[in-house]
Amino acid sequence: MLHALLISNSTVYARGYLDHVESEIRNFLGTAQRVLFFPFALYDRNAYTAKSKKRFAAMGYNLESAHETTNPQKAVEETDAIFIGGGNTFRLLKALQDFDLIEPIRRKVKRGAPYIGSSAGSNVACPTIKTTKDMPIVQPRSFDSLGLVPFQISPHYLDPDLKSRHMGETQEERILQFLEENDTSVVGLRERAWLRVENGLVTLKGLSGARIFRRGHTPVELAPDSQITDFVGAANGI
Repeated sequence: MLHALLISNSTVYARGYLDHVESEIRNFLGTAQRVLFFPFALYDRNAYTAKSKKRFAAMGYNLESAHETTNPQKAVEETDAIFIGGGNTFRLLKALQDFDLIEPIRRKVKRGAPYIGSSAGSNVACPTIKTTKDMPIVQPRSFDSLGLVPFQISPHYLDPDLKSRHMGETQEERILQFLEENDTSVVGLRERAWLRVENGLVTLKGLSGARIFRRGHTPVELAPDSQITDFVGAANGI
């Protein structure tokens, strides 16, 4: 059964890295001790790893980076939990494909290993990365991703600013364009919000809520602690 914690953003204003979601991470990981980290969304993987190692050590976990192992696929098999951090989603997916890590991660999570994704790491948990806002600075083999959940996530969701004179497309308009071509629900996940996926159920948590988009339906606004499974589909694993 799938266990996933899908976070919109790793840092909020005036707080440190993962501070706003620390208690949720501790509760989610339970007895897990070893966390395998995938730093592929940022260019400086060593610096990203050092930052994450320090943060997880402060929470009592031993974090190892996939890029520092001699056999990343074997490291996936041996870890207790997986954490994929944020950055550029296209770069992240390309690296996961290049290192042939998509299927090993799927298998590991399918067997019950906890999966934590933040921003780009939440994007790649979806069927595709088509709802990322990132610039395609590299070209992955395809947009198909891990497919751990049956819905799409649009992290860092911003509501339209009615006072703004900016004439570019809003995030809502872009999601509605996605739904013109695709029939997959999209969670517009605001910063300071996250999804907890367990026992086939998807629960919206955090402080800021989310907006749910479905083809042929009016967008729905949901508050923290809402059960959103009926809107996005049961998350029963891969």
